[in-house]
Amino acid sequence: MDVVLIEGFAGLVWLLYLAMLVLAVVALVMAALFRDDAYRAADKQNKGFWLIILGVTVAVNLLVPMLFLQLAGLVATIVFFVDVRPALRQVGGGGGWGRRRGGSSSDGPYGPYNGGR
Repeated sequence: MDVVLIEGFAGLVWLLYLAMLVLAVVALVMAALFRDDAYRAADKQNKGFWLIILGVTVAVNLLVPMLFLQLAGLVATIVFFVDVRPALRQVGGGGGWGRRRGGSSSDGPYGPYNGGR
């Protein structure tokens, strides 16, 4: 019974490590897709800084099995997703996934605004 419990916990920990790695890789790719001037316009650290931080996070998740370093990388990844990425999208610095191209100034979040017509 104890062996099954330990193996189940080890599988759960492995899934958490995999989730942290996937999240870091996605953040790294997204950081690479935004233009360099968008980081300056959003008043965030430059693109090179974020590429280095997120690249080190991916490397640590792949190569170093130390939970403390992986958690530090997870914090950096979360900061990118909740602070930097929304600011870059607000500036409209290109890149990102799922961006809508075109449209007019009268478009709302769910399509064009007709004024009740």
